[in-house]
This record gives sequence, C-alpha cells and structure tokens, in this order.
Amino acid sequence: MTNIEARLRFDGALPGDPQVEAWFAERAGALGLIARTWFDRMRGCGEDVVDLVHDGCPVACVEDVPFAYVNAFTRHVNVGFFRGAFLPDPSALLQGTGKRMRHVKLFPGTDVDADALGVLIKVAYREAAEFVAAER
Repeated sequence: MTNIEARLRFDGALPGDPQVEAWFAERAGALGLIARTWFDRMRGCGEDVVDLVHDGCPVACVEDVPFAYVNAFTRHVNVGFFRGAFLPDPSALLQGTGKRMRHVKLFPGTDVDADALGVLIKVAYREAAEFVAAER
C-alpha cells in the first residue's frame, strides 16, 4: 500500500510527549474522553509510536512519519488520518475530500463502529511503519 510520493514529516515526536498530555489535561469532559480513548488506541499500535502536538492537536507518528491525530471541537472529535484517502474504508467512516487526509467525526452519545475505526487506525499505523522500515 506504500505510495512512493514524498511524505509529510514532523521533527520532535516523543513517547508520551508532555505537550500531548497537557493538551488532554485541558480537555476534561466527554470530548476529551473520546479523544483520549482513540489516541490511546493509536499509541497502542506499537512500541515505535511516538507523538507530538502539531497544529494544535495530538499526532501519532512512527519515528517522524505521522499516521493519525485527534482533535476536539465544540461538539465533536475528529479522528484523522494523514493518508486517509489511501485507506480501505468498507464501513464508509471517513469524511473529507482532500488529496490525502480524511477524518472520522465522533459525537458524544452517538455510537461509532469501534471495530471499523480500530481497523483504520491499525492499517494507517502499519502503512507508516512499513514506509519507515522500507527507508532503512
């Protein structure tokens, strides 16, 4: 699934970045809990996952290659994917029309297909990890 085009890269990602923890500390309540739940799933994909805050939201990376992020808005949370346009999405969860990025909107009190979203996260992680490994 690896596309040979140039990749977006972010310097400074760390395991358990304190800035990410500060971001979550400022977002108590339902939206913060939703965002934390899905970001923890991203972090749990592998021991090589590191994170940072970029453009005001937590981003999960493999080394310097971002694969997913969360962001909390007034009424919803986005779980986004930097290469979401290339992810298989049989449950049609992904929204957006950008060239590369896609996201899933989550609302408090509304069910989401957690298994399908979990698969999107795993596939995005695996694709980033394979890209990083191929560069070595």
